[in-house]
Amino acid sequence: MNLEDFAERVRPLKAEGAYAVLARAKALEAQGRSIIHLEIGQPDFPTPAHIAEAGIQAIRAGRTRYTPPAGTADLRAAIAEVAGKWRGMTFFPEEVIVGPGAKPAIYFAALALVEPGEEVIIPDPGFPSYASIVRLVGGVPVPVRLDPDELYNFDMQDFRQKISHRTKLVIMNSPSNPTGGVTPLHVLEQIATEVQRVDAWVISDEIYCQLVYEGEAPSIATLPGMRERTIIVDGFSKTYSMTGWRLGFGIMPPALAERVGLLVTHTIGCTADFTQAAGVAALRGDFSTVEEMRQSFRQRRDLTVAALNALPGVRCAMPKGAFYVFPDIRSYGRSSREMADYLLERAGVALLAGSDFGPGGEGFLRISYATAWEQIREGIERMRQALAQL
Repeated sequence: MNLEDFAERVRPLKAEGAYAVLARAKALEAQGRSIIHLEIGQPDFPTPAHIAEAGIQAIRAGRTRYTPPAGTADLRAAIAEVAGKWRGMTFFPEEVIVGPGAKPAIYFAALALVEPGEEVIIPDPGFPSYASIVRLVGGVPVPVRLDPDELYNFDMQDFRQKISHRTKLVIMNSPSNPTGGVTPLHVLEQIATEVQRVDAWVISDEIYCQLVYEGEAPSIATLPGMRERTIIVDGFSKTYSMTGWRLGFGIMPPALAERVGLLVTHTIGCTADFTQAAGVAALRGDFSTVEEMRQSFRQRRDLTVAALNALPGVRCAMPKGAFYVFPDIRSYGRSSREMADYLLERAGVALLAGSDFGPGGEGFLRISYATAWEQIREGIERMRQALAQL
C-alpha cells in the first residue's frame, strides 16, 4: 500500500524519536557494537516491591476481568486524595479518569474539546506526541518557543503573539520533557491571564511533578479561575518506575470527565484491574522508595551537567526537574540530527536530537540520566573522544 491509501489524519504520523533511536541502537548491538543508552526516558529502578506484590496478589485473586471504564472506585478515590494533597487542592473521584498511561488523557481531552481547525498551543521544544495528537483530532498545532535563557519557560512575547480567540487549548508540561524546565508561579500567572482572556482550556501535563530538585513545580490549576478550565494529566510511570504497567490518569471538571469516560468506553474499554490495584498500593503505600529514586536522580543530574559542561564547545543548563538534560551543541555548526547520528555511529552513544522535539530544539541534544552513573560517565567520555575528531 502507498501512503495515499491511508486516511489523511494518519499520514503525517512518525515514530517517536526515542523509540526510533532505540531500534537503531538495538540493531547495532545485534551486530556486536557496544552501545550506551541515554535515549529512553525510563527509570532504571525496579518497580517498588510492595507495588509489584499488590499487582501479583490481585492477579492471584482473580482481578483479571473488566472494570468500570473510568477506573475502579478505590483507585479514583486514592488519586483524588493523593493528587490533591500534592497540589494543595481538593479533588473528587468523579473528576478522575483512569487510563493505560497518561497519553490517553491528553488525547481524549483534546478529542472532546477541539473542533477541526481550532488552534492548540504547544511547547517548542516539547513532547512530540502533543503535535501528533492535535493533528489527529483535527486541530492546528501552534508551537510557542521555550526560551533557553529563561530556564526553558514559554517565551511570553511569543505566547502573547500566538494566543488568540482561535485558541481552544494550551498544552503545558512542567517539569518538561525534553528540557527539565519547571514553570514558576509568576509565569503560570501570566499564562492564566491570557488563557482566561481568550476563554481557552489548558492541558497541564504533570507526569514529572514528583521529580523536582529545587523548589516546587506549581500547577496552573491552583490559580484563580483555572481549575474549571484545566485538565491535569499525571501517571505512575515516572514517579513509581512503572512504565510498562501502563497506568495514568486525568483530573478534569465533572462534565468533561463524563464525556472523556464515554470515549474510554468506546475505545480502550478499561484499564487492567490488577494494574489499578498496584496503583492503589503505590499511592497508599510507603513513599520512601520514591524519595530514594529522586535523590539518586538529583545526584546523577549534578554529575551529568558538570561532565557535559567540561566538554569543549558544549553548554548545559541545570534542569530543575524530570530526568533529562538538554545540552547546547550549536558551536559545532552541525544539525542536531547530524550530531545525534554521528555520536551513535562513531561513539556508540544513543541519545536524541533536540529537533525531534520541534524546531526549537535545533542545536541541542536530549540526554536521559535515568540510568546508572557509570553508564552516563562512559557515554560522556565517548562523546568527548568523538567530538574531538570533528
